[in-house]
Amino acid sequence: MNSFFEAITRYLTTHGTDLLLPAALFFGVLLVGLVAHRIVFGRLRAWASKSHSKLEALLVEALHGPVFLWIIILAIWLATDLSRLPPEATRWSGRALMALWIVSLTLMLARLAGRMVQVYAQHSASAAPAGSLAQTLATMIVALLGGLTLLNEFGISITPYLAALGVGGIAVALALQDTLSNFFSGFYVSLARHIRVGDFIQLESNQKGYVTDIGWRATTLRERQGNLIVIPNNKLAQSIVTNYHLPTPRVMLQIPVSVSYESDPERVEKILLEVVHGSAGDLPGLLAEPSPVAFLIPPGFGPYALEFTVICHVSDYEAQFPVQHNLRKRIFHRLRQEGIVIPYPTQTLEYDGRPPVPQRPQ
Repeated sequence: MNSFFEAITRYLTTHGTDLLLPAALFFGVLLVGLVAHRIVFGRLRAWASKSHSKLEALLVEALHGPVFLWIIILAIWLATDLSRLPPEATRWSGRALMALWIVSLTLMLARLAGRMVQVYAQHSASAAPAGSLAQTLATMIVALLGGLTLLNEFGISITPYLAALGVGGIAVALALQDTLSNFFSGFYVSLARHIRVGDFIQLESNQKGYVTDIGWRATTLRERQGNLIVIPNNKLAQSIVTNYHLPTPRVMLQIPVSVSYESDPERVEKILLEVVHGSAGDLPGLLAEPSPVAFLIPPGFGPYALEFTVICHVSDYEAQFPVQHNLRKRIFHRLRQEGIVIPYPTQTLEYDGRPPVPQRPQ
């Protein structure tokens, strides 16, 4: 490195005037590059804004900053090549520019990979965002490849480092069994797509909530009350999970309705269906299809009433609560208007007038 600075110093003292042409070339290339950068990216942004996909806009924004840096690198390289610097200075400047280009390209591709994973997940058949683990893995893979390329550019052999990592990795794996178990379990959960960010799930231990993130160590659920539940990934992978968003977020809603034995079953069924059909247009979340039905089950013939069950469908798990609340009120008012009685439990005691038989003490 000392020889590099000594060569630069000697060159500047003896050939300072020779730098005028390289400097003019540097500023000329830089000016042309900046003008072309502004024109090209202006048109690319206009083209991306008309596209229905987010990938074009994402690619344009990812290239905007690095291309500006690459123009500067190109201008410096051309000026350095024209200046006929000493071989030592040319060699070190070329390596420095190559290293800067590799680093900038790696950072751009790593950030682009993470964003593309998220966009792909949103546009896939599941239409659910990807967790932070999937984005982190994509970023780490690109960064690792860029680091290996940079080491190879400087002539550094990575074989000894890989051997050392292989030996040390055994000790690390034994010390971090739980951490690695959570990491690979989270990777499996993200890859299987049985649980996705945004889904409402319920575990066999009865914890339930919306999946807010699938991280490298734990998966986070948000309860309907707003609280967060943090579940280690290995526990989640081994648990029995009910996903209310798969294969469809639609949820079947069952509302029991009891009426008096004096009521006509056909008339009650007709009234219940009229209420549900009439509410499908103005109750948010209540679906008209599949068509609602009303059955005289279960058990149908109750101890003091005819027991109907109204079956309808709502758009998602969260919609069932306001829909059920409003449907119950509308059914109650409609049955009252039609003169149909909703009975309550009663007991009839018969007394024949004889005194009770005294019980012998045990």
